[in-house]
Amino acid sequence: MHTKDMLADELMKIGLMDMSLQARGGYYHDFLSPLDLPEVALVTALGAAATARPDKAMEIRALCNRVINGDFDASAEESDEWAKSQEGQDTFRQLIRDRDKP
Repeated sequence: MHTKDMLADELMKIGLMDMSLQARGGYYHDFLSPLDLPEVALVTALGAAATARPDKAMEIRALCNRVINGDFDASAEESDEWAKSQEGQDTFRQLIRDRDKP
């Protein structure tokens, strides 16, 4: 199972439906997100959710700790898939160009 879907399932279990939908779409994923730091955005959103939902705060904070501990980081397979993608190849080309600049 893709890590974005594992995260989405965990968010759904604790009733964070909007965040779950975002996660399923890759919004908080290392390689799929439009954000530069998706994990930071996720931890921030979970902190806000814990404050807004005191009835679920303990569960939300536990999930937040799992995010911080890397439980939902992209897998090696997901990393390899991204590296083979057009975006990954473009990124590598840019890194090589930047490295070769005086």
